[in-house]
Amino acid sequence: MSQTVARPAQRDERVAAKSPLRRLLGRPEIGALIGAIALFVFFSVVANAFLQASSFSTVLYASSTFGIMAVSVSLLMIGGEFDLSAGVMVTSSALIASMFSYQLGLNVWVGVVVSLVVTLAFGFLNGLLYVKTGLPSFIVTLGTFFMLAGANLGVTKLVSGNVATSSIADMDGFGAAKNVFASDVDLFGVNIKITVVWWLVMVAAATWLLLRTRTGNWIFAVGGSALSARAVGVPVAKTKIGLFMGVAFTAWFSGMHLLFAFDSVQSGEGVGNEFFYIICAVIGGCLLTGGYGSAIGAAIGAFIFGMANKGIVYAEWNPDWFKFFLGAMLLIATVVNLWVRRRAELSK
Repeated sequence: MSQTVARPAQRDERVAAKSPLRRLLGRPEIGALIGAIALFVFFSVVANAFLQASSFSTVLYASSTFGIMAVSVSLLMIGGEFDLSAGVMVTSSALIASMFSYQLGLNVWVGVVVSLVVTLAFGFLNGLLYVKTGLPSFIVTLGTFFMLAGANLGVTKLVSGNVATSSIADMDGFGAAKNVFASDVDLFGVNIKITVVWWLVMVAAATWLLLRTRTGNWIFAVGGSALSARAVGVPVAKTKIGLFMGVAFTAWFSGMHLLFAFDSVQSGEGVGNEFFYIICAVIGGCLLTGGYGSAIGAAIGAFIFGMANKGIVYAEWNPDWFKFFLGAMLLIATVVNLWVRRRAELSK
């Protein structure tokens, strides 16, 4: 009489419990967090002024000005796309608000609203061109980058006769707008720029969007594989256009900070900043291929950028070496993120 030998049940990897270490290493921002801690300790040792309250406030401010843009850029990169027009779009939004209000003698809030509508239209145009033409977003937004850069200079000189806009500091509504976009707050005796508060709010909102909503699932899906996402009913075109408009919204907000912090705008500003936004996102764990990353990681990447930017000054090094240092950090962060992901795959 034959006996049946029971075979051990096969373990399904999809439902197998993950160890805390594996879950931790699987987070996109863990590599950036390690780098941020190391860089913080480094500058704390080599720069005596780095830990002073006023110095740290300056670091946070520098981080926030790039971090606000890095939030939306990280979402766009998770969705598998790039926006090379983001840097000059910040300047465009500030120029539109300034010139519209000043030339027509209107309350500055009218210019702010007009700028929001026009800037969102820029983002919609980027997304629509990408969806309709099928061209890489790199090419589409490179084209709009040159168009906006040229328009910023050409229109400003045509309207104002100069390369910068006139001051709007004495116009109606300026004080209230400055309170929203460019004021200071005292926190535990430390002066903090309002952009730091808005930055943290945007990071929290973007994190909730990515992890707690259906739209967040769509963003990861279209970044991983647009064809597969479309096959299961994800509105790929709407999601992509929405992501480009998200970049435009933060560009508008950053432009309003630029305008109300300095009350006039240089038309040539913003060129090259788009690469800094992408660097913040990549350092924070976003993959260039899409489908992976986090808003928290981008925030940490922006904090690393701010520490490097100001830490070099506090350490009294030659600031000419900043971009070299930034490029080295980008390469190191990319390697660390790759190593962390491989460790996460091997961990049990």
